[in-house]
Amino acid sequence: MRLVVQRVKHASVAIDHKIHAQINKGLLVLVGITHNDTHTTTDYCLQKLLNLRIFSDENSKMNLSLKQIEGELLLISQFTLYGNCQKGCRPSFVQAAPPSIAEPLYDYMVQQLTGFHTKVKTGVFGADMKVTIINDGPITIIIEK
Repeated sequence: MRLVVQRVKHASVAIDHKIHAQINKGLLVLVGITHNDTHTTTDYCLQKLLNLRIFSDENSKMNLSLKQIEGELLLISQFTLYGNCQKGCRPSFVQAAPPSIAEPLYDYMVQQLTGFHTKVKTGVFGADMKVTIINDGPITIIIEK
């Protein structure tokens, strides 16, 4: 599993030219799922994500988590995180899990997140989405298991 985590001031996702979800201060998380990912892999990544201290405290030091600042989270599935460009110029996506594996894990991730954190919004698995981001920092962290 690969998560690309971006600290944002605002992020939104549009589907069919309509805003589907949007957040203000918080995290935009792009989620890539590979063949051998499980609930255990997902749980590990979610614990890292929810406890990641990348928000500034009163001394301007990155020391606070999403929960501590009561921030919002926008979760977007993105199989292209497992694109491999080592051979040629067209990426291979064979390392990305097929929808039959990835979608249930993504749904599990959403279910787990909403149990831990109330301000969770999502894109739509497999949809053509347009994501707008106002990065804060910019701060981008990769969580991988």
